[in-house]
Amino acid sequence: MVGEQESANDNNNGYNDIYAEWDNIETINSIKDALELYHNVTLVEANEDAFEKFRKLKPDIVFNFAECAYGLSREAQIPAMLDMLRIPYTGSDPLTLATCLNKARTKEILSYNKIANAKFIVASSVDDLKNFDLALPVIVKPLAEGSSKGIFNSSLVTDRNQLIDSVRLNTAKYNQPLIIEEFLPGREFTAAILGNNGSATVLPLVEVNFGELPKDIHPIYSYEAKWVYDTSDNPLDIFSCPASVDADLLNNINSIVLKTYNVLNCKDWCRIDVRLDANNNPNIIEVNPIPGILPKPEDNSCFPKAARAHGLSYSDLVNSVLTSAAKRYGLL
Repeated sequence: MVGEQESANDNNNGYNDIYAEWDNIETINSIKDALELYHNVTLVEANEDAFEKFRKLKPDIVFNFAECAYGLSREAQIPAMLDMLRIPYTGSDPLTLATCLNKARTKEILSYNKIANAKFIVASSVDDLKNFDLALPVIVKPLAEGSSKGIFNSSLVTDRNQLIDSVRLNTAKYNQPLIIEEFLPGREFTAAILGNNGSATVLPLVEVNFGELPKDIHPIYSYEAKWVYDTSDNPLDIFSCPASVDADLLNNINSIVLKTYNVLNCKDWCRIDVRLDANNNPNIIEVNPIPGILPKPEDNSCFPKAARAHGLSYSDLVNSVLTSAAKRYGLL
């Protein structure tokens, strides 16, 4: 089993999001405990020593939830090691992981396959705004981050001067290009998917309740919304699960997320975020092939919440992912 550690404190917009993607020790131990119900488990840290540890351990299978620390391919690094060593592992392969972390590459593939997503550009500097033709307001995000890292209340930009300032500030802070997307004004959902190919299942939808946020906060699932206003000590009623949607909308969302899952060659599990446009059509806004799974219900973690609504405990969820991978490799 592979994982890393998380914490989140202070800096940009008053908050330091440098470790927002990493899992804390409570999550690591909860996954370990779930797996140890049926298996012998060894923890391997996702660092420079991992390759040699895997080569010596020769595990039957690895439960992979490693983000790693460096580079735009960081989520692909552990699976690439495991492929080289011919060790089975849970979740998507290096190509899918590297692609999905790069929001622009993901959107290019979705657009090619006629899967709806917001119109966008990529900006490496202010110079890339010279021929800017998107409709304001727009969302400005780092190209290759997760867990709302780099997405603040100020990331919803309403005028060109604010956009120039945002691009200048954030390209320097995150040392990577930014993706700038037209803002979708409708409801937001997240879909948790388990399984592979024809057996992939969309768990009950989760809707984000933006009305629970302070009135001066934009209706986006920002760093502040995820880590500041909604905490274990003071949880908001930020999610509804199952989401209240009619049959047509449910079918449309399930259809677009399953098509996205298959087009991007996701495996075993994934969380896909969807937002409605002005005409209530679902658009893909994020694909997370290594989804967060905080163990405590009060942590408001979407995938475990959807799993519970589907009748799966936390340990059931973790072991379902492992079983899916084991079947895929012919180990069962």
